[in-house]
Amino acid sequence: MTYVVTVDARIPEGTPEMDPLQRAGAVALIEDGFDSAEDIEEVGDEEEPGDVEEVDLVDSIVAVHPGGALLKVFVDAPALELAEEAVRLVVAELLEQSELLADWRIERCEVELHPELAQESLDAADGPDVPPDDPADRKARHSERPRAEDDTENYDAEANAEVARGQMLTLAAGLRSFPPVMFGVSQENASLAAGALVYATDVLVDELFQDVQTLATGDTTVAECDRPLWRIDDLPERYALQYDARFARRFLVTVIAMTTRFTDGSFQRLSCVAEELALRLLLRETKVTLETYGLLDDGVSAALDSFAGNVYEDMDHEWLYDDSMDGIDDSDAGAALGVTPMAFKTWFTPFEEGRYVHPSAADL
Repeated sequence: MTYVVTVDARIPEGTPEMDPLQRAGAVALIEDGFDSAEDIEEVGDEEEPGDVEEVDLVDSIVAVHPGGALLKVFVDAPALELAEEAVRLVVAELLEQSELLADWRIERCEVELHPELAQESLDAADGPDVPPDDPADRKARHSERPRAEDDTENYDAEANAEVARGQMLTLAAGLRSFPPVMFGVSQENASLAAGALVYATDVLVDELFQDVQTLATGDTTVAECDRPLWRIDDLPERYALQYDARFARRFLVTVIAMTTRFTDGSFQRLSCVAEELALRLLLRETKVTLETYGLLDDGVSAALDSFAGNVYEDMDHEWLYDDSMDGIDDSDAGAALGVTPMAFKTWFTPFEEGRYVHPSAADL
């Protein structure tokens, strides 16, 4: 079975944060390390040869930020525990082999499972509530908003909403780059909106990771993919034939780089068209998440709208969703209006010198 293992590696405490050149070097070192580790063998009990299993490294995505790196590692393994153990061993070894990375520490190495869905799968195995085999049906089922009438005895919508609300308010402080004034509303609504953005970031990143895997496994594009996708197909439809696995990886790294700057306090401005589209997807994910728990009222909605208005410098990227405006950035009218160049090939190009685009996403 293929597992996606999340690894959070950090620079030593007290060490100055990495500058852009150091981050580029870290990306190269980590990616080279994964390239040299095709198969991970001898995972398990070394004293019992029959218990030793082989784990295959399928793919990896590396996103480096000033304080370390977030890795997503795809492996084929007989069991979840073996997948986690194998990836931890590989990452620890590649860190030790580099002088620049030798003192880094692994803070987290795990397969992230939604606890409710994991328990549902265990409870429903071979039973009447077994999850559907068809991926499209599973996606639809997991995307549905929980309803009290589905299980009046066990489901408490208000209690679940309060739990989610509490989690989001706790996460609000993590959006370090944006003071409450960016949300233009009361402190309570601003905090809930900020926390929801952080909460939705994890959801969006995980969904995009799944999309990368789907496109890579099928060696296909969004336009030609016959399997369900989570979020990558929310990008402008006119370029769907261009959205292959390589593009999806670059876009995912862009999302991680952008949201890392949101949370580490270093964000200044959106760097490129891809980041403008990434923020669009994040805002949509945030509203869906809030709506799922019945928390998207007028105040929180206004807070998110104010946040978007303050972060976006313009809304030119919205024209990418309007086929009638295709090519306006290359027209005389577009030039007169100062429309940002939005050709597909420029999506990962910085708007101007000094704007940060992650090395793994930047134009070659």
